[in-house]
Amino acid sequence: MCIFIMRDKAKEFGIYGYPGIFIIALLANATVLLPAPGLAVVFTMGSVFHPLGVALAAGTGGALGEITGYLAGFSGQPVIERIDIYGRITPWVQKYGSFAIFILAAIPNPFFDLAGIASGAIKMPVGRFLIACWTGQIIKMLVFAYAGSWSLQWLLK
Repeated sequence: MCIFIMRDKAKEFGIYGYPGIFIIALLANATVLLPAPGLAVVFTMGSVFHPLGVALAAGTGGALGEITGYLAGFSGQPVIERIDIYGRITPWVQKYGSFAIFILAAIPNPFFDLAGIASGAIKMPVGRFLIACWTGQIIKMLVFAYAGSWSLQWLLK
């Protein structure tokens, strides 16, 4: 039911097109440790626009939004170290670097902000972080956009 309501709102939002999707993804991923409904928007927009375009806009916005987490880690603030899962993610980022960021960005998980913070804390080059994050985000957004396109088409039949 919620998907149908959101789809109607998505058509209204459609006047903003791909730049609007980019902005929503940017803002949804710019929040550090606070969940935002970015993937739900990508899922819905996949039924309104071409899923590949949605994935490119959302993936690019999402990757740029993740800079906030990276900068939080780069600043060296020790507050986040008290979160248990951060202690489990940091060794992966230290050992596997860009590959860990790529994998963590490609799968939907609420802990990616911690991976971004860990990347900043270990001073991973920002270019490497962004490329790994962007490619992972594109894959994730592509899956959600196509899933939205196919499922809503199937439900409307």
